[in-house]
Amino acid sequence: MMSDNTAKLTLGGADTNYAVRQGTIGPDVIDIRKLYASTGAFTFDPGFMSTAACESSLTYIDGDEGILLHRGYPIGQLAEQSSFMEVSYLLLNGELPSQAELATFTRTISRHTMLHEQLSNFYRGFRRDAHPMAIMCGVVGALSAFYHDSTDISDPHQRMVASHRLIAKMPTIAAMAYKYSIGQPFIYPRNDLSYTANFMRMTFGVPAEDYHLDPAIERAMDRIFILHADHEQNASTSTVRLAGSSGANPFACIAAGIACLWGPAHGGANEAALNMLREIGRPERIPEYIARAKDKNDPFRLMGFGHRVYKNYDPRATVMQQTLREVFDALKINDPVFEVALQLEEMALNDPYFIDKKLFPNVDFYSGVILSAIGFPTDMFTVLFALARTVGWVAQWNEMISDPEQKIGRPRQLYTGPTQRDYVPVSKR
Repeated sequence: MMSDNTAKLTLGGADTNYAVRQGTIGPDVIDIRKLYASTGAFTFDPGFMSTAACESSLTYIDGDEGILLHRGYPIGQLAEQSSFMEVSYLLLNGELPSQAELATFTRTISRHTMLHEQLSNFYRGFRRDAHPMAIMCGVVGALSAFYHDSTDISDPHQRMVASHRLIAKMPTIAAMAYKYSIGQPFIYPRNDLSYTANFMRMTFGVPAEDYHLDPAIERAMDRIFILHADHEQNASTSTVRLAGSSGANPFACIAAGIACLWGPAHGGANEAALNMLREIGRPERIPEYIARAKDKNDPFRLMGFGHRVYKNYDPRATVMQQTLREVFDALKINDPVFEVALQLEEMALNDPYFIDKKLFPNVDFYSGVILSAIGFPTDMFTVLFALARTVGWVAQWNEMISDPEQKIGRPRQLYTGPTQRDYVPVSKR
């Protein structure tokens, strides 16, 4: 919606006015789409920290207050009371489903979980020690070669079929990547299991015996998926939107998002946090490492604290802390890393250094410990992140395709290279 306010820019002695737009909540936005046409100048915003590249009704974050809403619903309520399938429906459709709608949606997803059988041969083209994220990038990108009937982005029905397929097949793709890396046979999905239970069985089950999943572990994994389902215009989501703005098919767009998520600054933070906790090793060593973190001359950094957006307690971390306790209780685990995590959190929250710098524990601080306790190797952590985030990616992609104001992404630059000069033949240089 438009505001009564306008923003005035004075450049070169001339004034130009720009409309100010308002969202339902959050900061106002100065509409500078005509800036270059009216002034001949661009804005300079590395990282796009002050730039809204799109309009969205999916997810709202207030980092200063520690708020995360999906379609208006607080993440804490969704994680405690909802399910991943219900949150997926919410993100895709805008409202929480009725019982009948949820049953239909869940059944639709369960009917799309199998992969084309020829894709199993695709896996065998990778080395056994290939990183699972490398396999994910390749296999998801290859889906467009198998599902031609859902790549027409101008057809709303095909877009939704592609969305359902991606959400449904990602657990199968992820589990097969894990199985391939450890030399075990692929486990086919089962339509009678829940989304999360199906994934866990495909990951940890073997043909030689029945697989039994502790309900507490199933709930913990479902909650982890909810907490990672969407997070507004982060790097990987922006990558999906940018790829999609060119008209690329949805499978290619999600593969691009996976590639971006693979970066350690984005999807690999929970692995770094777990490695840090293991390095500390014992609770009595925490003061030593906190002192090192405060020392500007020491390269050591506390991982899992602070966030680029949240300048308050990460609302997802609160749920993760409780989930951590439930998992350790269910598995009867007595791990010093768990005690290190809890004591480090308590000390950091009461230390003026961390309070002043707003270095609160984030979701990655806990998730790595939980996933490791359940049995996932560290190179699967980002794969699980991608599995969950696929729902947000396809919802964002669908929203972008339906937006009449969307254009192909084309950021500008501040050029600092040489001015025009004449070519000199190599014999005269």
